[in-house]
Formats: sequence, structure tokens, C-alpha cells
Amino acid sequence: MVENLPLKTHEFNGLTIEGYSRAAVQSYWRIPELKVCFDLGGSPWDFTGTSTIFITHGHLDHMAALPAFVARRRMMKMEPPTIYLPEEIVENTDRLLQAWQRLDRGRMVCELKGVKPGDEFELSREHVVTVFKTKHTVPSVGYQVWDRRRKLKPELVGLPQNEIRDRKLAGEDVTAEVRVPLVCYTGDTSPAGLDGYEPCFESQILITELTFFRPEHRKEKIHKFGHMHLDDFVERKDKFRNELIVVGHLSTRYHDYQLEKAVAKRVPPELRDRMMIWV
Repeated sequence: MVENLPLKTHEFNGLTIEGYSRAAVQSYWRIPELKVCFDLGGSPWDFTGTSTIFITHGHLDHMAALPAFVARRRMMKMEPPTIYLPEEIVENTDRLLQAWQRLDRGRMVCELKGVKPGDEFELSREHVVTVFKTKHTVPSVGYQVWDRRRKLKPELVGLPQNEIRDRKLAGEDVTAEVRVPLVCYTGDTSPAGLDGYEPCFESQILITELTFFRPEHRKEKIHKFGHMHLDDFVERKDKFRNELIVVGHLSTRYHDYQLEKAVAKRVPPELRDRMMIWV
């Protein structure tokens, strides 16, 4: 029996959030119902069957397990995975995989797709992913998963069914696409990553980072290195309209109970009740 890597699981509104995140150690997330992973700082065996991976940036704790993941799928005779990652790091990632191919003497077969803010990718008929800019020390992006449905156009609501049917038979498109922000994943970012992309605050589920929390820490330095402080959440308490806010990536300087105590003391109840500390 192969033991898995550290893995926490939480179910919310029909979606399962799985993963682990600790600064400078490993960050990896999966939502099996959407058939996507976010970042591969580690590669749990449970994640092997998921073939669509969205990488936020090239730091080791967020993508060091990529070669092992690609090789494992090939070893298990699975289809090559599709890896989305910032376009600036595609070339070096390909070189990395080629180097491991020579070391391992096994082919590293995958599809690397470079992304930039504003890009959009279709996951399924019901879900699409858009890319947005984040703020870190290296090229970085975040990903927003949208629930996509077609509904009757507002101007047609209330019309008799036979009239709507006749319009449709005549070739008129009687429906319009409606999108709801479902899951937002930021990876590592300073507050600018959230502030620059309004759906971060509107997504039903927001998965983001909270690396530092002590009052004496200099926020300007934390932001310079592309991270979030607990005070950043408190200052934006009225902006978060998310139903669930998952915060991970706690600095290894701290124990989890220290962050839990700080959140309980300093975060207003209306925000605290929607926050899940992922430790």
C-alpha cells in the first residue's frame, strides 16, 4: 500500500477541495468534480488520474513534482496530461522535462500550454477557466473556473411558450450564456492579485494564500515578495462576497494554532465564519 502525501479534504456545495499548502514546502490542490489540479509542488497518488493541471508560477514548492507526475502517468499507461502555465516559463519547463528524460531514460510526454491574463479555456460544456494576473516575485497567474449555463433571454421571460417556440423555430437564438464564478485559485500573490480581478471576491469558493499574520511584520516587505498578511483580509472584509474562503500557504515559522488564534481574535465574525484555515 502506497502512503499518500499530506492531504486535507473538504466538501462544499457539491465540490470536493483536496490538497496541502505550506510556504516553501509544497502546494498542490485538486477538485475532482471539475477534473482539475492547481499547482504540483507535490504529487499525491490520488491526483494521478487527473489530466488537467493549472500551474500558477515556477517556484519549486508549486511545481517541483511535475516531472514525477508526467512520468507516473506514462508508467501507468495513461494519456499525456495537459499542463497550463505562465507563457514566460514554458521554454524552461520544457528544458527541465527534457533533462529529466535524459536522466530517467523514459519519455516525458505532456502538452505544455502557455497562458497569459485574459486567456480562456474550456473544461467542459458547463465549465470554462479564465486566466488573470497575480503579483509575485516571478511570472505568475491565477485561475477562475466559471459555471456556464444557457438561460432564456431576459426580454423573453414571461412570453407564452408557443411564441418562444416559434421564435426558436424561425432561427432566433432565444437563450443567452450566463456565467457564475465558481472556484478562484490565486496561488502566491500580494493583495494586488485580488484587487486587480473582481471575480476573486465574487467566486463561490476562493482558494488563496495567507502566509504571514503577526502584527509586527512589515506588510510592505511581505507585499514586495508577493504574499498576503492577515491584515490584508481584515482591510478588505467588506469586499469578500465568497461563500467559502480557503487560506493556505502558512509560513513554516508558525504553528497552525497560532494562526487560528490570530484569526479568531482579529478577523470580524462576518468574514471569519467563511474562512477555512488549510493547515
